[in-house]
Amino acid sequence: MTIQVELIDGTICRVAPKGLDLLLGHQRVLRFRRSNSWVLVGRDPIRANSRNPHYKGPERRLNP
Repeated sequence: MTIQVELIDGTICRVAPKGLDLLLGHQRVLRFRRSNSWVLVGRDPIRANSRNPHYKGPERRLNP
């Protein structure tokens, strides 16, 4: 699966999900396409690609 991405320089390309994470981390993405619409970086909500490294409590989401 690839994701359509528009970079800050105007280039439009398709990248793998890990490539999108990398580009987002380097602040190179202007917007990317979800199944139903474009996501504008800085305006629309985007999931964090890593957990909070400072959290010291138990991982409750994995427990039933």
